[in-house]
Parts: sequence; C-alpha cells; structure tokens
Amino acid sequence: MSYQHLTTFERARIETFYSQGQSIRAIAKKLNRSPSTISRELKRNSEEKFYQPESAQENYHKRRLRCGRIGKWSCELAEIINEKLKQTWSPEQIVGRLFQGTISFKTIYRWIYQGLLVNQDLSFLRHKGKRQKPLEKRGRFNIGTSISQRPKEIRKRETFGHWELDSVVSSRGKSKACLATFVERKTRWYIAFKISDRTSSSMEKAIRTLNEQLPAGAFQTATVDRGKEFACYSSIEQDTDIQLYFADPYSSWQRGSNENANGLLREFFPKKTDFATVSGEELEFALSLINHRPRKCLKWKTTHEVFQEEVLHLI
Repeated sequence: MSYQHLTTFERARIETFYSQGQSIRAIAKKLNRSPSTISRELKRNSEEKFYQPESAQENYHKRRLRCGRIGKWSCELAEIINEKLKQTWSPEQIVGRLFQGTISFKTIYRWIYQGLLVNQDLSFLRHKGKRQKPLEKRGRFNIGTSISQRPKEIRKRETFGHWELDSVVSSRGKSKACLATFVERKTRWYIAFKISDRTSSSMEKAIRTLNEQLPAGAFQTATVDRGKEFACYSSIEQDTDIQLYFADPYSSWQRGSNENANGLLREFFPKKTDFATVSGEELEFALSLINHRPRKCLKWKTTHEVFQEEVLHLI
C-alpha cells in the first residue's frame, strides 16, 4: 500500500497522546503508523516537547508547495508569462506561441497555483465550469435561405470571406444600445460595432459598414440566427453581393465561432454592462486583445495575422 500523509485528525490525536506522556511506539501503534513516521512528525513540529497540530498542519502545506523540482522556472520566464497573462492570453496560448517543446501549459497552471507567478489572480482562467444558456425568447421569423443550403466549403472553413453574425445586448433594464458582432469563419477574426438598438435597420447599417471597409471578396456570405434584427436580409442580398444563410432554431452550435467570440468579449463587458456607456476606445482595446491572442486552431498564429494574410491575397 502506498504511503499516506498524516491527516489533521491524526495530528490532533498525536497531540493528545504526546501530552499524556505516551511513547512514540505506543502512539504509532494506536494510529496504525510506523514509529519512524511519528518520530519524524514530532521532530519537525515540536518546540520544547510541545506539539501543536494546527501549526504542524500549516507547516505540512508549506512543505508540499516547496516539494518537487521547480524545473525551468526563472524570474525572466515568469516576467514573460505574467506579461502575456495580463494581455488575457491563456496558458495554452502562451506555450503554443512562445514555448512549444520547452514547457507544458500545465506547468504554467501549476506555477500559478503555487504562487510562482506574482500579481496574478485566477480571473483570467476562462473556463469556470459548465454553463447553461436560457432558451431564446425574442421574436423570430422563418424565411430566408436555410443553412442546409450553404456550400460545403463554407462549412469546412476552406475558403475566406464567410462570416457569422450576432448581436450582444445591454443588461435588462439598461439602455437599448448593443453590439453587432462579426466573425470570419476561416481566420476567426472578430469585430464589433456599437448600434443604438436591436432593430433590423441598425443591424443593416452595421453590415453595410463592414462591407464597405473590407476589400472586394472579403465579405461573401453571412450565417445568422433567426432574430428579427436580421429581417433586413432581403435588402442586403439585393444591394450587395452578400448571401445570408439562416441557422436552424435553437441551434447556436451552427454559429459556434460567433458564440465563442461573444463569450470572450463578455469577459471585458459582463452581462450587467450598459453598452451606451462603453466608449469606442474601450471596445477597440478589447477587440485588439482578442484578435492578437494566438489560437491553437490556427497553429498558434493570431487571428489578426491570419486575417491580414488572407486580405493580402485579395488585393
């Protein structure tokens, strides 16, 4: 049987028996432990034949943090990692971009929990357990081209210029201001525009704005849900070269890139946010951090780098 460390309960019993003057062998027999274990515990944590289980337990935890080899940790390495964590990179993104084959992202997590990376809390750790979203209750419509008719190369992310669209709203009871969000499927490049409300006219304006800013061929299709803000689809298709495809009801996974990117943006602007109070500079800063993170799905390039490469091919 493998060795088991002394528990808090066992240390309390050691204190009781030791204060009664019982021998080490007697204490070991009552705890079903080796005499050497009891002897080592008393030598480490006794002062003038006085043993206190609370301080012994605290000393045990401190020793556990120091045990094992720190390995490749250094002040210089910690400084680099801390800088990237402040830029909202995850440990896996840091390793994938900077330290492939040198250290593991699990090593960075271990250093975080051991306190070897200073001035960091755990708020930057993105995944905090399973989350469930409430059912969509806003108005929907059932016309437009179904996602089932979308070409296979778009679904497989083989070609550039195909987007997923959505809106991110202010907290209930706040203003009607919200964001129109766009993700390019192949590169995962993410952009958002502030709009005054969640109407089709506001969304149409945002779509036209992005289309005007991009070079020809960079905005070919858009995959959207059936929210009423996309009732503008007919005028968009008529006046531009953009084809809109509508996801099935209650199938957010069909627009997974956009759903994921909106979740990243919510880290900067939680659900209590009133977007009427968010400045353009604040929004641009958050988008810049998101787009300059290396992505595993892009072989550790950033979305900004890959998007720029694709745009250059169009010019």
